[in-house]
Amino acid sequence: MNMSSLHSFLVEETGLQLRQVEQTVALLEAGATVPFIARYRKEVTGELDEVQIRQLQERLLYANELEERRQTVLKSIDEQGKLSVDLHSRIVACHQKTELEDLYLPYKPKRRTKAKIARERGLEPLAAQIFAATGLGVKLEQLAKPFVKPQQDVVDVAGALEGAGHILAEQFADEAGTRAIVRDLTWKHGVFQSQPARGKAGAVSKYEMYYTYSEPLRQIPSHRMLAMRRGEKEGVLRLSIEAPQENISVSLGRLLLPPSNPYHNWLKEVVTDAYQRLLAPAIEVELRQKTKQLADIDAIQIFAENLRNLLLAAPAGGFRVLGVDPGLRTGSKLAVVDQTGRFIEHATIYPHTGKGQVEAAWQQLLRLIVDHGVEMVAIGNGTAGREMDQFVRQALKLVAKQLPVVMISEAGASVYSASDIAREEFPDLDLTVRGAISIARRLQDPLAELVKVEPKSIGVGQYQHDVSQAELKKSLGEVVESCVNYVGVDLNTASWALLSFVSGISTSLAKAIIAYRDEHGTFTSRKQLLNVPRFGKKRYEQAAGFLRIRTAQQPLDNTAVHPERYKLVAQMAKDSAIAIEQLIDNSAVLDAINLNQYVDADVGLPTLRDIIDELKKPGRDPRESFVSTTFREDVMEMKDLVPEMKLHGVVTNVAAFGAFVDIGVHQDGLVHISQLADRFVKDPNTVVKVGQQVQVRILEVDLQRKRIALTMRAEKG
Repeated sequence: MNMSSLHSFLVEETGLQLRQVEQTVALLEAGATVPFIARYRKEVTGELDEVQIRQLQERLLYANELEERRQTVLKSIDEQGKLSVDLHSRIVACHQKTELEDLYLPYKPKRRTKAKIARERGLEPLAAQIFAATGLGVKLEQLAKPFVKPQQDVVDVAGALEGAGHILAEQFADEAGTRAIVRDLTWKHGVFQSQPARGKAGAVSKYEMYYTYSEPLRQIPSHRMLAMRRGEKEGVLRLSIEAPQENISVSLGRLLLPPSNPYHNWLKEVVTDAYQRLLAPAIEVELRQKTKQLADIDAIQIFAENLRNLLLAAPAGGFRVLGVDPGLRTGSKLAVVDQTGRFIEHATIYPHTGKGQVEAAWQQLLRLIVDHGVEMVAIGNGTAGREMDQFVRQALKLVAKQLPVVMISEAGASVYSASDIAREEFPDLDLTVRGAISIARRLQDPLAELVKVEPKSIGVGQYQHDVSQAELKKSLGEVVESCVNYVGVDLNTASWALLSFVSGISTSLAKAIIAYRDEHGTFTSRKQLLNVPRFGKKRYEQAAGFLRIRTAQQPLDNTAVHPERYKLVAQMAKDSAIAIEQLIDNSAVLDAINLNQYVDADVGLPTLRDIIDELKKPGRDPRESFVSTTFREDVMEMKDLVPEMKLHGVVTNVAAFGAFVDIGVHQDGLVHISQLADRFVKDPNTVVKVGQQVQVRILEVDLQRKRIALTMRAEKG
């Protein structure tokens, strides 16, 4: 595929304009990152956003993989001496991997099939004669008789005809057109079925709803498909696809059976054998794989959206925080961090192990708060979380001290505590103390802390262990990269884990930046990055605009304005007869600037508008303002819940079938998609998002199964 063909293919696949495709592909192949292109090359791409650029990047990868496979196929067929001009043209014209593999199938090296054995026995000429009907007027048995050769294991006429049938069946099954018909009809009209596996009928199982289940193949929601596949994997369910056999039989007959062939009835049986023995099983495997891939895409998209909302949760900001990792028998770990997240002191208290420990625990808790000027308390929402929340609030009441007490999700905290990053940060601290520090930092800045945890351990996805792990890792990594660059990173306080997601910065380079910072002190200029080993001009171009220096000598270093546009801003300031420092955060002057006079070949209005917006709110954090969540004090456990009770909660997870909400009873409730609003909801993400505070009403409580049904719909009457 030459460059022109590649661009045409990408235009067709993405719906973008040719110029957009050409320019964006050039940037990607030159090593530019998606965040950089979306933010700083708007004129070049025609203002494509990250989603569009990633889609183009994905199709570019697909096209490159397709081309690599195409060359392998052409070489293989050519080496067999079977590459005709027509076949070459058809292969070159392929735009889909499935189509390419269909064309290659007849020439693909095979195991020793029934057809191959028949060919070895010299029956290929018989198969050709029957199909071409060259023996017109000759009975089938007479046609086959000369091919009876006991020495070649063809002992009778029936054996000869059977072998010829196997050869034709394989030819029919290997035809690209045949496979396309069966695939298309099965996909459009097939029915996916689920039933109990052998010996499981009537067994109590979480998969009971799928014991007698069927649904059109194309319409199965992703969560149902993944649930059924999990049931099959666990040996509870048996899954299959019921194909529209009658439609397929008619279509294959039209394609493969010449009506004038005197052996029509015999050939019809061969076509049936080709379908039932070769085509149907292969196409079922293929379509089951397709449904799995589509379900994976949906599930990963939901996971990615949840992760984005969690990472972009509102930061509490630079306050001194006491982090609490609650526990029962082993005690609760307390850790104090300063405004920048630096660890100060830790302690362990045992408020839940007996009355004698409560007063000592209060004293220890209050000592840490007073000694270190703690301004907020963050409590993990795991075991004993609500009990610890009450304990802390009671302690504060004793001394008439008012501090915000916030419940924080512990998801992934234990993974972080045992990670290499945590060991590197706090080599001398216990795992649980590291967890308390992480909880405190999550309150200050969720993004900066959560990037240290493998995304799939954060617990905001459904069936994350059932989907393609490679695709999941890729997608979630892109989300983290997108969020980090969207918010921007403080060059002087960021961990190497956070820096490693900045555009153009690898893990090794992030560690080199930290090493340079430790040796030379804080950065005072973005240009100093060029002094970091292996940080070249290309890396600088890709990264600089996303890094902030709060106390920089150059005020633009604390904004999202790229260094390549500093001269432009200086010219704006000069034309306005004020200094750059006076231009920044000066809406009156900025609104009066005529942007058209600064448009040139490199800079257009989209970039100029971005610059003005940034100068109006320099270094602004695009995340929402922080609002703490408080649960009802009289509701601590599931047994405290009653139908129609109204509660305040926080969305912890969004799935295709609804949203899970933490209402403070150690068990999330489910708001089914039908209960999210007083209108039809197709996608829960259009109504709620992870981290959102919501008002819910109890519909039903099942203590035995630990299930809570919630609603967000208005009360009737």
